[in-house]
Amino acid sequence: MNPIRTLAVSSLLFFSLTSVVSAQKKETFKDKEVVYKKGLKLTFINQDKGFSPVVKERMIETFFKVYPALKAAYNEKTAKEITFVIDTSYKGVAATQGTVVAYSPVWFKQHPGDIDVVTHEVMHIVQNYGSNAGPWWITEGIADYVRYKYGVDNAGAKWTLPDYKAGQNYDNGYRITARFLAWLEVHHQGIVKVLDQQMRAHTYNEEFWKTQTTKTLPELWASYTENPII
Repeated sequence: MNPIRTLAVSSLLFFSLTSVVSAQKKETFKDKEVVYKKGLKLTFINQDKGFSPVVKERMIETFFKVYPALKAAYNEKTAKEITFVIDTSYKGVAATQGTVVAYSPVWFKQHPGDIDVVTHEVMHIVQNYGSNAGPWWITEGIADYVRYKYGVDNAGAKWTLPDYKAGQNYDNGYRITARFLAWLEVHHQGIVKVLDQQMRAHTYNEEFWKTQTTKTLPELWASYTENPII
């Protein structure tokens, strides 16, 4: 074979292989940091090379501020080893499975101030309800109630509990349910913690509301709609 041609082919092959390796490195970028503090271990895995180091640091700070408080208030037996993943394949905002929380880098790029997504998600770890504990809206309502009570910068994210308006219902979940829970806590102090305990113990049923307040859930909601001040 012509040596010049051989050199050209070899150079082309080298360039192609280099491009493939570079592409693979780009696709599989992963930065891992492990932080030990307050008797806890946080593993932070970042799959997005462009993820803001400022946001990362705020997420870590928020975890170590909020999680110990939630542990003390709601579940002393909660996990001590947690993993955060900045997941480039995840299309939502954030999701928790067991002790692993996946976060969308796209969301934080668009909403860098929404740091209390961390607070909501780590409450799911504390909840540890497992399957068939009770209605989904209670799970998500408590997590947003906790964000409302323990959030480090809800104001910075312009995150608030929405005022009551006609058409809402207690089982809408998230912030609507959270506001109802906040109202219940005003009138029946400690009810949210008891509700959380029963969900974790899988002993929750609709009699819970009457046992705790003497009123049924629909009756409580009716009272809330008449005077929803919290």
